[in-house]
Amino acid sequence: MHEKRKRPAKGLDRALAALRQTAGLDGRVLPIAPKPGRGCADALVEFRAGGRKYRFRVQTQGNLDRAEALGPLKERLDRHDPPCLLFAPYVTDTIARKCRELGMPFIDGVGNAYLERPGLYLFVTGQKPRGGTAREKPPRGLDTATALRMVFGILCRPEFLNARYRDITDATGIALGAVGRVFLDLRRRGFLAGGGRGHNRRLVEPVRLFEEWVTNYPTKLRPKLHANRFRTPDPNWWKTARVNQLEAGWGGEVAADRLTHYLKPTTFTLYMPAERDPKAVTRLVQLHRLRADPEGDVEVLDKFWTFAVDTAPPDLVPPILIYADLVATLDPRNLEVAKLVREKYIDHVLHTF
Repeated sequence: MHEKRKRPAKGLDRALAALRQTAGLDGRVLPIAPKPGRGCADALVEFRAGGRKYRFRVQTQGNLDRAEALGPLKERLDRHDPPCLLFAPYVTDTIARKCRELGMPFIDGVGNAYLERPGLYLFVTGQKPRGGTAREKPPRGLDTATALRMVFGILCRPEFLNARYRDITDATGIALGAVGRVFLDLRRRGFLAGGGRGHNRRLVEPVRLFEEWVTNYPTKLRPKLHANRFRTPDPNWWKTARVNQLEAGWGGEVAADRLTHYLKPTTFTLYMPAERDPKAVTRLVQLHRLRADPEGDVEVLDKFWTFAVDTAPPDLVPPILIYADLVATLDPRNLEVAKLVREKYIDHVLHTF
């Protein structure tokens, strides 16, 4: 496990050398001991500029090429002191500008960077990879919809760690043969311990696993949920909609408002069991006079789990999914409310594994 956490330093050395060439900024890697449950603990980097030293914690990441992944990363990085920066093999020009807009420091392996602290400002973009740098693949992990479905089930219902494989497939909709492969990958990457004849599997670093799930959900699983968009003539329709009668659950802004009362919803996200009840969406549309609109404010997605959820009110999706929907929007007001959801409904659960 410790060897895996030392690898990023080698890539960082190359990244700092590239940054020295593109911007003339000196930096060095300071190893840091991993701390359980901390998302930004791969290493420290120290830059020197204008006679001052600036330190950042490092969060290693695969190639950054999808804006949807930035929301979860920003919320995670904002939790740490000293500030975190992202390190990726390659950051595209578009993502580099988005990182600057969001105030997310980063460096990559080819000399692109955004750093901003009092007395330090650096923004370098446009550097292109040579050879195979851009084709470096991020470590395997929650990079498939199957793995994300199963880990979602485990994070919501810890008893699935030691449940029968058939029960896991029934609850998450994945193939029976995939269960063992996901467990094997979790074990290989240090997230799973135990699991002998006593079936005593347990999660290691559940906070880090949760953060990986949130980062990958908007790009690996959500696009496969057959989203349909509608527009409503009544912006307050959600207040009286009895969606639990359709086995549906609110996610996103409506769910956040129900939990925190700090957000006035402007978009309405529903998860519905389309596979089990193909007519559920039709009934929803008819009941609330929704009309199809690809830019509409109502989004309906497939509900990708069947297990019961202990939420109050009962017509909400699990808090983990509410949080993921919020941070994926990159909306500052949603990011603020996401912090409240995590602090009140998620963090204490993760620490019980």
